[in-house]
Amino acid sequence: MLRFAARHFTAILLLGVLGWWAVYYLPGTPSFTVLQMKRAIDARNGQQAVNYVDFASVVRTAGYEMVKKHGEGDSLGQLLGKGAIDLFAGPMAGIVRAWAVQRVDEGSRDLQMPAAAVAGAIVLMHRDGDTATTAFDDLHGRKWDVRFARGSDGRWRITEVRNIDELLRDLQMRESRRETPH
Repeated sequence: MLRFAARHFTAILLLGVLGWWAVYYLPGTPSFTVLQMKRAIDARNGQQAVNYVDFASVVRTAGYEMVKKHGEGDSLGQLLGKGAIDLFAGPMAGIVRAWAVQRVDEGSRDLQMPAAAVAGAIVLMHRDGDTATTAFDDLHGRKWDVRFARGSDGRWRITEVRNIDELLRDLQMRESRRETPH
C-alpha cells in the first residue's frame, strides 16, 4: 500500500485538493448556485429553484431598465415610473415568484436550463467580491446577462437580468403560440 501511495503521490494529492475544493470552496460560489438551480429545475422543484433568485431585486432592476429605455428625455416620466416601480415591485415580485414555482413544477420547457447554457454561464462567470456576472447565449439565440449577489445569509442569488424586456417579449410570443390552436 505504501508503495502504491509513493508511486501515485501526485494523483492522490490532486484528488485530495479537488475533494477539499468540492466540499469547502465550491458551495460558496455563484457557479454552485447555477448548478443547484439547474438541479432544482430538472427535478421540477419550484420551491427550491426560486430560492436562488431575489425576485424583488430582479423586478425592480427590470422595471428601472424599461423606464430608462422608454422614457429617455422625459425626466418627469422617469421619476413617476421609478416611483411606481418602487411601489409595485414587492407585489409584482410575489406574482412572478408564484408563476415561476408553478412553471418549474409543471416542467415548462421555457424555463429549462440546457447543459450548454449552464456550462457557458459557469465558464464565463466573473466574480468581484460579493457580486458576480455572467453573459451567455442560450440554444434559442437569446443573450443573457445575469448578475448575482451574495445575500446577508451568505447564499448567492440572481439579482438582475439585463435585457429582460426582450426575453419577456420572446416568452410571451411562445406562450401565445402555445395557446393558439392550430
